[in-house]
Amino acid sequence: MKDATDNAPIRGLAHQDAIHDSAAKHVTGRAEYTDDLNEPSGLAHAYLGLSECAHGRILSADYSDVLAHPDVLGVLTAADLPGVNDVSPNGKDDDPILADGTVHFLGQPVFAVIARTRDAARRAARLAKVEYEALPHALDPIAARDAGMGYVTDPLTLKRGDAAAAMADAPHRIAGRFAIGGQDHFYLEGQIAMAVPGEDDDMVLHVSTQHPSEVQHMVAHALGVPNHSVVVHVRRMGGGFGGKETQMNLFACVAAIAARRWNCAVKIRPDRDDDMTATGKRHDFMVDYQVGFDDQGRIRAVDGDWYARCGFSADLSGPVTDRALFHADNAYYYPDVRVSSHPMRTNTVSNTAFRGFGGPQGVIVAERMIEEIAYALRMDPLEVRKRNLYQNGQLTPYHQEVTDQILPRIFDELEASSDYHARRQAVLDWNAKGGVIRKGIALTPVKFGISFTATWFNQAGALIHVYNDGSIHLNHGGTEMGQGLNTKVAQVVAEAFQCDISLIKITKTTTEKVPNTSATAASSGADLNGMAALDAAEQIKARLVEFAASHWGVAPDRVAFRPRAVQVGDELVPWADLMRAAYLARIQLSAAGFYKTPKIHWDRATGKGRPFFYYAYGAAVSEVSVDTLTGEYRIDRSDILHDVGRSLNPALDRGQVEGAFVQGAGWLTSEELWWDDKGRLRTHAPSTYKVPLASDRPRIFDVRLAEWSVNPERTIKRSKAVGEPPFMLGISVFEAINMAVASVCDYREPARIDAPATPERVLMAVERLSR
Repeated sequence: MKDATDNAPIRGLAHQDAIHDSAAKHVTGRAEYTDDLNEPSGLAHAYLGLSECAHGRILSADYSDVLAHPDVLGVLTAADLPGVNDVSPNGKDDDPILADGTVHFLGQPVFAVIARTRDAARRAARLAKVEYEALPHALDPIAARDAGMGYVTDPLTLKRGDAAAAMADAPHRIAGRFAIGGQDHFYLEGQIAMAVPGEDDDMVLHVSTQHPSEVQHMVAHALGVPNHSVVVHVRRMGGGFGGKETQMNLFACVAAIAARRWNCAVKIRPDRDDDMTATGKRHDFMVDYQVGFDDQGRIRAVDGDWYARCGFSADLSGPVTDRALFHADNAYYYPDVRVSSHPMRTNTVSNTAFRGFGGPQGVIVAERMIEEIAYALRMDPLEVRKRNLYQNGQLTPYHQEVTDQILPRIFDELEASSDYHARRQAVLDWNAKGGVIRKGIALTPVKFGISFTATWFNQAGALIHVYNDGSIHLNHGGTEMGQGLNTKVAQVVAEAFQCDISLIKITKTTTEKVPNTSATAASSGADLNGMAALDAAEQIKARLVEFAASHWGVAPDRVAFRPRAVQVGDELVPWADLMRAAYLARIQLSAAGFYKTPKIHWDRATGKGRPFFYYAYGAAVSEVSVDTLTGEYRIDRSDILHDVGRSLNPALDRGQVEGAFVQGAGWLTSEELWWDDKGRLRTHAPSTYKVPLASDRPRIFDVRLAEWSVNPERTIKRSKAVGEPPFMLGISVFEAINMAVASVCDYREPARIDAPATPERVLMAVERLSR
C-alpha cells in the first residue's frame, strides 16, 4: 500500500484545542473591523442628533446653523425617509429610525447630519435648535405601572398546579422584593455601519452586527426595495453580547438612506457616550416573590411577578421577559408555581438582548429564594440547593420534562475539588472573630435552556466550496464576535474531510452566500452553523465516495476518508490528487448545507411545550472578602466546573466560561446604570460606568470543564452551547458578598442586597444589619 500522507497528527480537528483563527491578528492589530476597511472615494459621514427630553412633542426644529456649516451636506429627518420609518424586529411598527413628532426617551435619535468628515458631522449636530413640549414621563417599571403606562408587548404567565393553595398550606412562607439592575454591553467596538450605493437600487453594507439578515430586511424596508437589493457583510465584531442583535439596525438604516440620497458611501460611528445613551441594555427588573417551604427546606410553592424596564418600544422585550420566566426555577423543582412577566413601557431607551437574554434575571431570583430559606432555617444554602434540585422526570413551570440532570455529579465533584466544606467552616470561624474584614462563600448552580424560544430562528445555512487544488472555502450564517465560532465550525469541517484546518479558508458572513440566517445569539451559533456546515460537507463527501468508487472500480464501502487522504480500496489517494481527479470528472465540489433543530415546540398561549432542545449545567464556588468600613470587596477565589458536553474546542470553551463568569460578576457588583429624574443616563462613559478590570478577577481562578459529559441529544459532535450558561455562575460572587454582610448580624437574617452590590449598597446593608 502506498503511504501518501505524513505521520503528523491532523491539526485542528473537532474536540482539539485549536487557536482562534484571528488570534494573531487580534494581538498584532491586523484584524480588520468595519472602521478599518478601505474607505471609498467621496465617503461622507453621518452623526445622530439626540433628543434632550425624556418625553415630549417636538414643537420646532431649526437646522439652519447645521446647514450653514461648510462641510455639511445635509440633514435627514423622519420626513426624508423613502420607505418605512421603523426598525422594530417584531413587526410592531413602534421603533422609529428618527423621531416623528414625539420623543419617548432622552437620547432618542431625532435627526442625522451628513457631512464630509466625521468631526464636522459630530460638531454640526450640536448646532441644531429643537424645542419640545415636555410631557409626563416614567423611568422605572414600578413608576410606569403606577402611571398606567401599560405593556410594550403581551405578558406571559407560567403555572403548574395551584400555587395559591400550596402557599397557604406551606409550613413556612417568605415574601420579598428584589431590584435587579441592568447592564451595558460595553463592547470594545461600538456600533458602526458603512453603506455603499450601487447601480439600480443596490446597496452594500459593511456592519458590526450579530444578525446580517435582519439588517438586510430593515434596510430594504427603510429604502422601500426588495431584500435582494441589499447585501450585508460582516467579517468580525469587536464584541456584541446581544447589543448588536437588533440595535445595529438603526445605524445601518441611517447610513443606507443617506448613501442613497447623496449617492455616495456613508459611514456612521457614534461616540461611546452617544452609543451608550441611544442603545438598549440588559433589562432591569423589579421582582415581587413569595416562596413556601417545609421544615427541611424543600420548596412547596413559588409565586412571582417580574416587572421589567423595557423602554419605549418592544424590541426584544417579549422573548427576554419570557426567558426570565423560563429560568425563574433555575435548577430547582417547584411543585406548585405561578410566575408572571410584566414588560412595562418606560420613557427610557428600549432594552434589548444581552448575554443570557433574561435568563440571569430569572436565575438570580431563584437563588435569592434559596438564600431566604437557608437563613430562615439556619442551614447551609448549599444543602437547601441540593434538596430542591430537579430529578429526571419532573416538569418545569412550562411543562418541559427534565431528562438530562447532571448537577448532582457536578456538585459532588466541585465540592471535593474546591474543598468547599472546610473552606466554609474557615469562613464561619473567621467571621466569628469579628473585625472589619468579613468573608463569604457560596456555591451556586445553573441550568440553562438552549434554543431560540422563537422556534423559526432555530435554523442555519452554510456553503462549502472545495477547489481543485484541495483548498476549502467555508461560509456560514453565523457571525464572529470573538467567541471563536468560525474556528469551531472550521474544526467540524476539518474533521469531516480529515484535513488540516489550515486548508480551510473562513470567509466573512454575507447575505450573498447564505440567506435568511438567524442571529448569532441564544448560545446557538456552533449548534446551528456547525450542523449546517457538516451537512454541506457530507453532501460533498457522498459525491466523492460515489466518484472514487466508480473511477477506481471498487465498492462504495471500500472508500473511506483518512488523514489527508482518501482510502480507495487498497490505494491511499492524497486529498489534493482526489480533488483534481474529481474536478476533471466534472464532480460538483460545492454544497449548501442546512439544519433545523428537532424536537422543539412552544405554545405561548398555553404556556406549555418544549422550547429547549437540551440544558447546559454548571456550578461555581466563590469566596470573597468585604471591608465593612467602606463596602469594598474582592473575589479571593472562584472554582468552576462547567458542562459543555463533548467540547468542540476545550481551549475556546474555557475562555468563554472565564469571560462569562467575569462579565456576570460585573453585572452584579460594579456595573450600575443610573438615570436622573429628568431621564438622562448619567453612567454613559467609562468614567462613570465601571466594568470589571483585570484586577477584579478572582485572585485564584480555577476553571474546569466536565470532560465526562456528552450531550444526550444529537447536537454537533455531542457538544453543548457555552456562550450564555456560565454567565449565571457570577451569581456565586453576589451570594458570597451577601453572606459576608449577613455575618455582621450573626446570620440572623439575609443581607437582601439589591443588584448590583456596589460598595455603596454593601455599606448601607452593613449599617442596616448592624443596628
